[in-house]
Amino acid sequence: MAENESVLEKRPPVVCARCHSLRHYGKVKDPTVENLLPEFDFYHTVGKRLVSSSGARSAVLLVVDAADFDGSFPKKVARLVSDSIEENFTAWKEGKPGNVARILLVVTKIDLLPTSLSPVGLEQWVRRRAREGGASVIKKVHFVSSVRNWGLKNLTEDVIELAGARGHVWAVGAQNAGKSTLLNAMAKCVNGNERKVSYLTEAPVPGTTLGIVRVEGVLPGQAKLFDTPGLLNPQQITTRLNREEQRLVHISKVLKPRTYRIKEGHSVHIGGLMRLDIEELSVDSLYVTVWASPYLPLHMGKTENVGTMVEDHFGHQLQPPIGDKRVKELGKWVRQEFRVSGNRWDSSSVDVAAAGLGWFGIGLKGEAILGVWTYEGVGVVLRDALIPYRAQNFEVTGFTVSKIVSKADQALNKSLSQGEKKRKQSNQEVVASAELLVSAVHEDANSC
Repeated sequence: MAENESVLEKRPPVVCARCHSLRHYGKVKDPTVENLLPEFDFYHTVGKRLVSSSGARSAVLLVVDAADFDGSFPKKVARLVSDSIEENFTAWKEGKPGNVARILLVVTKIDLLPTSLSPVGLEQWVRRRAREGGASVIKKVHFVSSVRNWGLKNLTEDVIELAGARGHVWAVGAQNAGKSTLLNAMAKCVNGNERKVSYLTEAPVPGTTLGIVRVEGVLPGQAKLFDTPGLLNPQQITTRLNREEQRLVHISKVLKPRTYRIKEGHSVHIGGLMRLDIEELSVDSLYVTVWASPYLPLHMGKTENVGTMVEDHFGHQLQPPIGDKRVKELGKWVRQEFRVSGNRWDSSSVDVAAAGLGWFGIGLKGEAILGVWTYEGVGVVLRDALIPYRAQNFEVTGFTVSKIVSKADQALNKSLSQGEKKRKQSNQEVVASAELLVSAVHEDANSC
């Protein structure tokens, strides 16, 4: 009997075809079927339990992506729980029975931010943004990296303490904020590599989790930890991109600055997704630092030429969108105006952030009027600068192509040059060279 149990423990977990495809191939088995799945009603299913003053004590893990804080912050849930906390706390002070829910704000993917950031300054910035997002009462803020195991031990200990012997802990966050990856990392932190722990499916695909899943092996006693489906934020630009376009936008490596010194009447494009126009300046120039995926091409030029950029380069040199058809499918751009001011040249004072994409850091000693263009419905906010630094070397006018495109072009040019010098070589050698080129580009694309 003991031998049979040992054999069972060594067997891989049985998962459905959808989870198998997500785990091993990073994509859903049938994208057309995904659109037919019923939408998870979070507020009806979970919301009532979070605001209930009866039953088991509850704690909420608000999981937010460090590289897309405002785009991934679950504002409705934060307001719902915060209002409940204030109401129940008032009742508790009056001597009435009832539970007071607690919020732990968990900022994931902290390894994507520069390590030079001040921890104290970062926490102050996070608390301000969370308060503006509706989380008026936060028990504690945790910064974690599930990939590097940063901050997991302290987080797990706090969760266990808050849950008590019979409490319920709910992990809540936007799609692809890293909830399932976080909970798996917490389970490993508690149990090591024991087979008895049932790990959640995780993949860089929005909407991986379909329903409420109880996570075993993390909390002791009769306390329960639940993973919930990622909340859809239609203001995130990634919700309107296809899988190939999402891969270009997805931030998977440490963010590095790309800085321009720009005068009035000039514009900066991030792919074919967002544009910043410097419309009016009280000074000669300002500094614009782009914080986004390194695989997104940029362009800086005169604002008077933006029509040509859209006509000739969207879908091609400026991707995403990928291809002319996708440019039309994504719809029209709309303009938002922001009036900004700053008192330093050497650091950014404010950010103009687009949900699901990244942000422009603005550094100036004076005032400016900025026009920001992106697709209708995409969330754009003006906020205090998250990362005040800028690059030491500035970008130049024109295109700054992505790493993938740059390496592919270099390899192609080298291949063409060699082919010109050796015209008399056999066709077989030329084919072999082309195969090596495709292989090199494919390898670089997979590495991100």
